[in-house]
Amino acid sequence: MGQQSVWELIKKGNKSSLYAMIGNTVLAIAKGGAYIVSGSGAMFASSMHSLADSVNQGFVFIGSVLSEKEPTRKFPTGFGRVINLFCMIAVIVVSIMAYETIKEGFHLISHPAKVKGILLNVSILLLNIIIDGAILVKVMKEIGEESRDIRKGLGVVTGAVKNVKKASPPTRLVFYEDIVAVSGAVFALIAVIVSYYSSFLLLDGIVTIIIGCLMVFVAFRVGYDNMVGLIGVAAPKDVEDKVGKMILEHEQVVDIYKMRIIQEGRYYHVEAYLELERGLQLSQADDIKFAIQDQLTSDPDISDATLGILEDDGIRKWKSSNID
Repeated sequence: MGQQSVWELIKKGNKSSLYAMIGNTVLAIAKGGAYIVSGSGAMFASSMHSLADSVNQGFVFIGSVLSEKEPTRKFPTGFGRVINLFCMIAVIVVSIMAYETIKEGFHLISHPAKVKGILLNVSILLLNIIIDGAILVKVMKEIGEESRDIRKGLGVVTGAVKNVKKASPPTRLVFYEDIVAVSGAVFALIAVIVSYYSSFLLLDGIVTIIIGCLMVFVAFRVGYDNMVGLIGVAAPKDVEDKVGKMILEHEQVVDIYKMRIIQEGRYYHVEAYLELERGLQLSQADDIKFAIQDQLTSDPDISDATLGILEDDGIRKWKSSNID
């Protein structure tokens, strides 16, 4: 196995998390300044969310780079689950920021404050919607690329919602966080305008709490996904069906006795026992096995394939979509 350079690993890192880190750093600084000037609780909540997102995406990008390291003797299955660990660190950061945001919301309900600097607040929140909206569009396209279901126009949105579970952990995290970021910015914009032009000052605190609760949702959703990933989760049914179809394309393969596909990071590990037609010589069986292994590992989503060979027992075992 050749030694990978740091630059090669960085180029393989998750691009969505890198762009999200840069964008949210800019937004967190801008919103923090606007909060100091205006005293808007919704702006404080939004700035905390952008800061949390920026720190998260930094962790996630580093994790995605490290997860691309090639397997070693000590770690023969590779480093795919490193990204799950880094995403769990990101979940802790989101949880802390969510707590601070909700606490500030209750403070503003008890002690409502008049919002100042309406033009500054509105300008920054519109910038927030534009930047996070652009990142969200990019990550939805990346979900399509990772799930091999590339669409155009509004189909990008429906495709992303449908295939988000097939995306890599960092892409899923950016997707969930950016949905909250865009919706949170819209809520904050409404709160700022209403609080400035009306006497309903409580809305500022209410929206702050709503944004904090959305952050809690992200923490639980992403935390669950990555906890499952750290344990080791079976591949989706359609992935197993695709692999089964690839194997059964070979004429001498009669049946699949048993198959297990584990998802690790954004890659799959395939283990299968194949039943070949009777009467083949050992050398022929080996050639078939190696040909199937080469075909499977040529798929960019499959990192390795371990295959065993059995003689056909005449009993059909493999059925499409046979995972409960």
